[in-house]
Amino acid sequence: MRQDLNYSIRSIRFDETYQPGDSTRATTNFANLARGEHRQDNLRNACAMIDTRFNALANWDNPNGDRYSVELDILSAELTVGTGERVEAFPVIEILKPMIVDQTTDARIPGIAGNNFSSYVRDYDFSIVLPQFNKDRADFVAPEDFGDLHGNLFKCFLRSDAYRHHSEKPPVICLSVSTSRTYHRTGNRHPILGVEYRQDDPSLTDRYFAKMGLRVRYFMPRGSAAPLAFYFTGDILNDYSTLELIGTISTMETFQRIYRPEIYNANSSAGAVYRPSLTHPDHSLARITYDRDERGRLAVEQGRFAEAHFITPYRDLLADWSARCAA
Repeated sequence: MRQDLNYSIRSIRFDETYQPGDSTRATTNFANLARGEHRQDNLRNACAMIDTRFNALANWDNPNGDRYSVELDILSAELTVGTGERVEAFPVIEILKPMIVDQTTDARIPGIAGNNFSSYVRDYDFSIVLPQFNKDRADFVAPEDFGDLHGNLFKCFLRSDAYRHHSEKPPVICLSVSTSRTYHRTGNRHPILGVEYRQDDPSLTDRYFAKMGLRVRYFMPRGSAAPLAFYFTGDILNDYSTLELIGTISTMETFQRIYRPEIYNANSSAGAVYRPSLTHPDHSLARITYDRDERGRLAVEQGRFAEAHFITPYRDLLADWSARCAA
């Protein structure tokens, strides 16, 4: 029986009082900060770092470096699945939406949705499907249909009324560069995004995000230690305003400085030819507590959660729905 699946979005503010919901992935970078003895200090310091970085990039008509602040909302997208009496809402996607507050004019300027990208299904694909597919193989490869369902889930989400209610523009996802790739500086320089880098070969993440309808470019903003990977639809250089781009950079560079300090809090900037490394010793640590080993372990657990509660019980329904989305 044909079943139309529907998206809904819940929004919660990310600030020093933030408490992760029961359906939030524990490995999500903002949720990881909100646990443990130092959770409130973590959240307060992360928000302050975002504001400081924003004002450093938006430095015109900003003599004291305090004109702007950034409010972050976590958008949690749920997909209603099931038939008959068994209908459940499964949390498929979490993204961030900044709101830029101009303290001088009291203007509130919506930022770009996206930034961070959290997905239980991506955990399932990378932590369950890939290892199983490569268990007895000499060469590490991805299945031909790797990421097809996830890509259609994301593309249908962007077409949903729920997403359009929260954002008039397509999202920009901003991630770390890959430690398995080499990046070469180009002569192209954007006034906000900074100097552009090019990669020697697409990564598995690049190919996975391509199935979501996103392409990637790499830019190192002024004052940054390394390029960031920007995944987007359309034209990232012309579709978004200066302040919108600064909102994304300040938010995600802050998280990367916390989670990958060897790359983004390095004491020297990337050169003309750059190979990121998580063993780079010359870096500084943010005053924020973070357990990277725990984050890696939980990815497998959350992949199994998606398999047990979403992929397996609704496999046929999802296959039919995904095929119709693709069409």
